Amino acid sequence: MQTLIELYDDHPLENVLGVEMFRPERVVYICPEKVEKNKTIQRRMQSYFEHRGLPVKIKFIRARIYDAGAMLQTLRAVVSRWPDCAVDITGGTDAVLYAAGMLGAEKPIPAFTFSQKNSCFYDIRNAPFAAGLPCRVRFSVEDCILLAGGSIQQGRMDNTILAEYFPVIDPFFQIYLKHRRQWVRIVTFIQRLSQTNPEGPIPLTVQGAYTVKGERSDRIDAPEDALRDLAALGFLKELSLDHEAGVRFTFRDHQVRFWLRDVGSVLELFVYKACVDTRLFDDVRLSAVVDWEANEQQSAVTNELDVLATRGIAPVFISCKTCEVRTEALNELAILRDRFGGKTAKAAVVTAERGGGAMRSRAAELGIRVIDLDDLAGGSLGKQIRRLLEK
Repeated sequence: MQTLIELYDDHPLENVLGVEMFRPERVVYICPEKVEKNKTIQRRMQSYFEHRGLPVKIKFIRARIYDAGAMLQTLRAVVSRWPDCAVDITGGTDAVLYAAGMLGAEKPIPAFTFSQKNSCFYDIRNAPFAAGLPCRVRFSVEDCILLAGGSIQQGRMDNTILAEYFPVIDPFFQIYLKHRRQWVRIVTFIQRLSQTNPEGPIPLTVQGAYTVKGERSDRIDAPEDALRDLAALGFLKELSLDHEAGVRFTFRDHQVRFWLRDVGSVLELFVYKACVDTRLFDDVRLSAVVDWEANEQQSAVTNELDVLATRGIAPVFISCKTCEVRTEALNELAILRDRFGGKTAKAAVVTAERGGGAMRSRAAELGIRVIDLDDLAGGSLGKQIRRLLEK
């Protein structure tokens, strides 16, 4: 097979798996007029294959995808031009599939399909090379984002250094659980004490009053127990607490400084490490910022994903919330999951609260798994993440 005929589908994954597995010299996409004219889609497809190291030639051919007779004429012309071909009938409209079936009755062209449920290719006719062939394609997080038409940027966390902190992430989370009800006030206190000039250098040593102003008009005393726990972990050094002289300490480093000034970082770190510890994923990213390319009708949009992982061709989206999970957050997570991976993608929300019935019902409607405080405190986070991958 030198040429692969693909029936263009709105789900990006179905347009590339045949190319990934069988490595043809050329792929011909039978597509509607709007796709044949859309240079942005074509450029993204070419960029994806180049990123994946696939030197394939791409051709987009316009067809009337809801007219089986017209489709048959288009397929005949394609086969006449590239006779050494095979047809992947995984995607496309019913009319396109019907036309491909009529073409197969005329000529013994190899035809195969892919089952996402079984993650396996099947020989439909004259395609023994695809018979029962398991999908061996493995995506990174960047691959999934590029396939969906976006690009990945550095988020709030530098993923290249996170492994250095693995020994302290679990103890850090235990400190959070111990002081969970006061965590927002603890972080607020540290923020107030460590305010700096945004144009100047960021010092690690801070000093301030024992009592600071809260978010509103309230006052926050130094959370001595929490600060001592963080000092015992090594996150704070040279800790000094005195009602009169005030509070003084030195952050371990700038990364720890950021985590202690951000309410949600501790939960995100814990979930990220749990994903890595399962050893089930090909790639795991914390705080991935996705930049969706602008088109003529829409301005560029970015989304930050708390934890994004991949296993084979399936992306897994995990949203982390230290507060109550609202319906808007569930809706946004479902939209991102569907835009990325369609039928193969999984999604979960991890909350440091106990999930209520209404929230769980909405999550179930959207196909989102809920992992709550009981799972986190009971040590079953890894088990719940593994269940995400069950079919």
